Amino acid sequence: MPTPAQFQGLFSLQGKVAIITGASRGIGEAISHAMSAHGATVVLCARKQEGLTRVADAINAAGGTALAVAAHTGKPEMLANLMDTTIKTFGKVDILVNNAGANPYFGPIIHTEDAAFAKTFEVNLKGYFDMARLVANHLMARNAPGSIINVSSVLGMGAAPMQGVYGMTKAAVLSMTQTMALELGSTGIRVNAIAPGLIQTAFAAALTTNEEISARVLARTPLGRFGDPSEVAGAAVYLASDAARYVTGHTLVVDGGLTLGGF
Repeated sequence: MPTPAQFQGLFSLQGKVAIITGASRGIGEAISHAMSAHGATVVLCARKQEGLTRVADAINAAGGTALAVAAHTGKPEMLANLMDTTIKTFGKVDILVNNAGANPYFGPIIHTEDAAFAKTFEVNLKGYFDMARLVANHLMARNAPGSIINVSSVLGMGAAPMQGVYGMTKAAVLSMTQTMALELGSTGIRVNAIAPGLIQTAFAAALTTNEEISARVLARTPLGRFGDPSEVAGAAVYLASDAARYVTGHTLVVDGGLTLGGF
């Protein structure tokens, strides 16, 4: 049986290097701060350098180590540069958090325009797959264990009215997570997902500030409130750490109980 100190150490990310996409705000920003607070060196990725630099500067000022690398996760050449820059700077990657997201269309699924469909799949699914593959190949080349965490959504676990294509991508992320976990388990690479409910972020503001939608969601949420990004960050730290060393292929739902009563 581990000692109390050893139990506490299970949640340490000291000596680990983590790449977090969609890190300039919201859930990605919170995960970046949380992983840094638990000892990880963090490499932050998003499309716009300005937002990333703000987060990285705050982490570095707090005594952490953060590097901001602008990249569009739908562009494979940018992801390759992100990996190369991380390895050249810090020597390795141990943890990946796929969190970047796009949801350009709100409305009936059959009215989705092709451009919106393509953009949603490019960022939410293809970008996740490309990044996970890069990190998995790097870990296997090092013969090292690692943790890949895919941020999905409760909208990938059932019908997603008015956000159908977004829900499709998030459902595919859950399937990808399970298959990668099964195929990579023997290498020591763990692959898990987080499915947040409605979290108070700028990304979700169109929903949280809509009185009709927010009232309907809150009425079906046992905890009676929206989530905070820090509450998703705690789940990410757990899945990245040795505390979850026997957890793979799992989807950790962080939704205040919303899915207990359906959508």
